[in-house]
Amino acid sequence: MQNSLSELRPPSLPPSNRHLITDLQSLGLRLADPDAGAAGRRGGAGPSDHKAITLGGQTVMVPIYTGQAASSPFEAGLPDDLGRRILLRDGAPVGRITFPRPPRFYGMQTPEGIPYWKIAVLHGADVLATTVMQTCIRYTDRRTACQFCAIGQSLDAGRTIAHKTPAQLAEVARAAVMLDGVKHMVMTTGTPNVIDRGAGLLCDSALAIKAAVDLPIQGQCEPPRDHAWFGRMRESGIDTLGMHLEAATQAVRARIMPGKATVTVDRYKEAFAEAVPVFGRGQVSTYILAGLGDTAAEILALCETLVAMGVYPFVVPFIPITGTPLQNHAPPPPEFMHSVLAPLGRMLTEAGLRATNVKAGCAKCSACSSIASYGG
Repeated sequence: MQNSLSELRPPSLPPSNRHLITDLQSLGLRLADPDAGAAGRRGGAGPSDHKAITLGGQTVMVPIYTGQAASSPFEAGLPDDLGRRILLRDGAPVGRITFPRPPRFYGMQTPEGIPYWKIAVLHGADVLATTVMQTCIRYTDRRTACQFCAIGQSLDAGRTIAHKTPAQLAEVARAAVMLDGVKHMVMTTGTPNVIDRGAGLLCDSALAIKAAVDLPIQGQCEPPRDHAWFGRMRESGIDTLGMHLEAATQAVRARIMPGKATVTVDRYKEAFAEAVPVFGRGQVSTYILAGLGDTAAEILALCETLVAMGVYPFVVPFIPITGTPLQNHAPPPPEFMHSVLAPLGRMLTEAGLRATNVKAGCAKCSACSSIASYGG
């Protein structure tokens, strides 16, 4: 169905478009031109196969390249002269969207000829993101690998490099700030060992970046065995810490991520209790993928415990990535996400934990979840 702007009244979004964003992130979006705007992510570490769109002044990540998105009730046609597109749901207009422009730093390369976009990428509208080490001790063995992970896909496809050096990250971060106004940075890593679990890599990288540019940084890794690493990470320039549970219950974690689940939920709680005093309330977070098998009650029970500890639980809908064992796993329906995010938003508000107060990272960006619009 094609509609020109002249045939449609400018749609007025409700005071809160939280439900629209939540629905889009669960159901995906069909585009007449999937390559519009800044390049989306395919494969890689963490949620992928998304593209950033701007809706009602908020930039959000929406599934574009997944099988489920191909049958989404949402679609957007070709842009008008101002770059806006009508967002349709079942053929009816529900809003207008635009795309963030491709960042200028993507056109640069290192002296060795490595394109900057192979070292770090733009997330949302103003976040620089990188996977410092694009390999993991668990990934190549499906008996231990996280079934949702595609960390090796982008490496195999030549869209990134295996290890980003501190000097390379500092060079790209400085350019992203100077050329594109990037506001904060996320550094994650594949797990290189079972001792520091990547904390040392993150420290080395943060030291180099902070020496080159004043940029708030979130480091993301599994809990290191020695909790003294939290102090070292903070001293190196890492402002916030993400330690991602992925699933809420140990049973689901053991089924979906058998290797990572050996670091139990209780072990994570111990690490959170040590990390919060180092980084501050709300500056430690965890990623929870809703839709892997945990009930809404189980997710909220864990979130209640985490919030009481001062940990920000960043809950996002699980979106399957093509080429992974879970590629045919259905994402959670919007109703399920509403049932989790509404009470979680109230929980965060009552605890005084807000995305706007987070210094750097996924919770601050909030592009992969609508939780901030519920009060978080």
